[in-house]
This record gives sequence, C-alpha cells and structure tokens, in this order.
Amino acid sequence: MDAEDEWESSSGEVADTDQFNDEDFYPTSACLSKLQFRSDVSKAKWNVEMGMAEVIEKKGKMWITTGIVRNGKTFCLIEETLFLAEIGALLVMDDNDECLALKDIYKKIAGERNGCSWELFEVYKHLKSLGYIVGRHGVPWSLKGVENNREPCSSQGTIQNNRVVGAEENSITCVVQMLSNLQVDEPRLNFDVYLPNSKFRKSSPGDPAFLLCLVRGNPPSNAKSEALERQCGGIPLKLCRVDHGRVSFFSFKRVKLPILP
Repeated sequence: MDAEDEWESSSGEVADTDQFNDEDFYPTSACLSKLQFRSDVSKAKWNVEMGMAEVIEKKGKMWITTGIVRNGKTFCLIEETLFLAEIGALLVMDDNDECLALKDIYKKIAGERNGCSWELFEVYKHLKSLGYIVGRHGVPWSLKGVENNREPCSSQGTIQNNRVVGAEENSITCVVQMLSNLQVDEPRLNFDVYLPNSKFRKSSPGDPAFLLCLVRGNPPSNAKSEALERQCGGIPLKLCRVDHGRVSFFSFKRVKLPILP
C-alpha cells in the first residue's frame, strides 16, 4: 500500500476535515498583506548568524504572544518577523541600521533556512490572522518557570508530562543551533497552537490546543503518523497542507471496522 492510500487507510485511521471551514480567511500568495501605516511600530535588528531578529523597541500588545524571551531580550523567529513586517507593525533593520524591504525578508523565507519554508509561513500567517497564538514547537516562549530536567536540546522538542528542556540548554545559542539543523522537508511537529487568550503568559503558557505538522508531497505513512502522535504527549495532532496558498487542516480519528463473516 502506497503512502497516498494510507491517507485513508482501512487500518483504522481516516482523515477528518471538519475543522477550519472559514472560507473567507484563506490567505494566498497572490494576496499578500499590504504594508499598513501604524502608530505603534516596533523596531528590530536582523541578525544574520542567528537567523532571527532582536527586538530593540517594542510597542503595542502584540508582544504578549509574539517572540521568545532570552536573558531579558525578545527575539523574533523568521515567520514572526515577516508577519509583523507585512502588517506594518515591525521595522526590520540590517547591520547598517537601514530598513530591510519586504522582498529581502521574503528571500530569507525562500531560502528555507532557520527551519522555515514559504508553506510554513503561509500556515503561521493563516492562524495568526484568525487570532490563534502560534509558537514554534520545541522552543519555549520564556525560560521563566521552565523545569530544569537536564534534557539536551532537541530538534523534535517533544512535550512529556508538561515539561520542556532545561533552562541551561535552552540558551539562545541552543535555539539557533536547533533551528539551523531542522529539515523543512521532514514531517515533524512545527507549531504549538493556542486558542485566543487575553490572559496568555509566556512564562506559563499551559498546554497548546493542538500541535501542527506540515505535510509536503505525499501524506505520512501510518507508522510516521503514529510516531508523531506519540511525540505529542496526549495533545491533539493536526496535519496541514498548503496548495497554491490555500491552507487545509486534517486530523485523524481511530475507528474500528466491523468483522465480516
């Protein structure tokens, strides 16, 4: 049985597409957000070696649910940087303190470095536009309150018993190393997705509503899907696919087929 047959396999797993039926909110590559003029524009400096933007001036409430905090500094991953730049909420500066154009940030996404691709950005943008809180899986928002269980930094970043990797190993250097080693073509847990929550705190975010895995090409095999579910630690898993800018979400339900005589 090939991989596509396993998408709706008789082994007991079927795709469920009853989620996110909001037709009006599907973003497309041809309909990129236009730069908006705002009074609460923040500033950040892009660090080429880190593959992230260090925020140097924060304005607005968006930082409650955006960016990771390390040693008192806020850093934006590439998908966060581009999303904020597109809506006109963030000016991104280079090493010469010159403002980066959107096309320059698009090129960074197109290079599929730092663990992000154009499809992943489309997914992030789609969910953020709907009001969800989205964080990169395996990268804690903040080290405050993180339980130090002395586990090494991992590119998979699994959640077990509501614990994440230890504070000592989760320095900004470790985050950079993890992101640089990620393979965007490999099915893995990409995002932690939280429901809109005005009381959200980076120091105690709680469990996400679901974990998200981007599917590129053929759907994952049953064995791979089960392996991903085991990494979720009981948190619901959803798969997503991007087709010409349209983002679709899938989940699996286990069913028992009747035994025929």
